[in-house]
Amino acid sequence: MHYHKIITLKNTALCTLRNADFADGAAVLDVFLLTHAQTDNLLSYPDENTFTVNDEVMYLKEKTNSPDEIEILAEIDGKVVGTAGISKIGKHTKVKHRAEFGIGIDQKYWGLGIGKALTKACIECARKAGYRQLELECVTENQNALNLYRSLGFIEFGRNPMGFNSRISGFQELVMMRLPL
Repeated sequence: MHYHKIITLKNTALCTLRNADFADGAAVLDVFLLTHAQTDNLLSYPDENTFTVNDEVMYLKEKTNSPDEIEILAEIDGKVVGTAGISKIGKHTKVKHRAEFGIGIDQKYWGLGIGKALTKACIECARKAGYRQLELECVTENQNALNLYRSLGFIEFGRNPMGFNSRISGFQELVMMRLPL
């Protein structure tokens, strides 16, 4: 799947949103490791990552060639500052209408509108791919993210009080959200 759009951020900088392809493997892996070190709101810690640059290259090549999955990067002045993507929940008939959403942005670029733009891009791609529902999980304490998702139409459908077991704060409650497409 392919995506390309140039947006103007709140600080007037231009940001390119585009599908990440195999040539972006090292930069995407670097921003993944960085974002996972900067916040306790993401699924894993950098030391848990087992992907090599070659693994990332192959992953991005698969996403680029996929008709129903995508990894989109946000790039400012040639630097990858965040990524977001959609992945199918499964290929079986009962779940093939559902996709999941994930996002990570370098903390230096928070508050500029990149998160909203990447989320909207993923929603657009999920619709284009024919999904009927986009899903995500968000740490309860991450109110900025929850407010963003709600503003874009995501609906809470459940909570998992022991969703994450953080090395820093212990158990974290996860809010499960979905967007009817």
